[in-house]
Amino acid sequence: MLYKRRSVFRKQEEKIGKLFAKAGLSPNQWTLLSLLLAFAAFYSIIMHNFAEAAAIMLASAFIDIVDGSVARATGKASKTGAYLDTITDRYVEFIVVFALFLITLPQFLMPAKAWLFLYLFGALMTTYAKSAAKEKGLVKEELKGGFLERAERMLLLFIGLALASFNVTYLVYVIAFVAVVSNVSALQRIWKAMKRK
Repeated sequence: MLYKRRSVFRKQEEKIGKLFAKAGLSPNQWTLLSLLLAFAAFYSIIMHNFAEAAAIMLASAFIDIVDGSVARATGKASKTGAYLDTITDRYVEFIVVFALFLITLPQFLMPAKAWLFLYLFGALMTTYAKSAAKEKGLVKEELKGGFLERAERMLLLFIGLALASFNVTYLVYVIAFVAVVSNVSALQRIWKAMKRK
């Protein structure tokens, strides 16, 4: 069943790749387009247009699928492109979270900015736990796992922004949840790496 789902997903990616390759943009240009969308989301957030910001984030997530699909469809998939995609993903997340630092959010148990700091720290440590494990030779393959990876964090952030259009307190609840669980995810990866030796 899982194999069938992956097969269907691959076929959809192939269609997306062939369709968007007709636009004439390179995979790297598609990647950088998601960065431009992040700045658009940044502006929407500081203007308190949360529904608009959520919609832009959704578009950015779709572009994140498009760049890889176009790369495979045009035979231009490369390690450099994959690296640029990974780096851009981190910038996109930071830009959106940074915008939240610049607006006034209600307090939930502690100031919202404290939750945002913990969110960023958890996101950083989740990624760093993976890269450090490989750098120090604890693992041969890329270390994965944990409750929340970047895709899940961004999905929850999208949900939080969408809910903020009704009540901004819901966004703070989502940020607090992600802040806690992302740090738990980092600890999961650290524990997983330590057990390899």
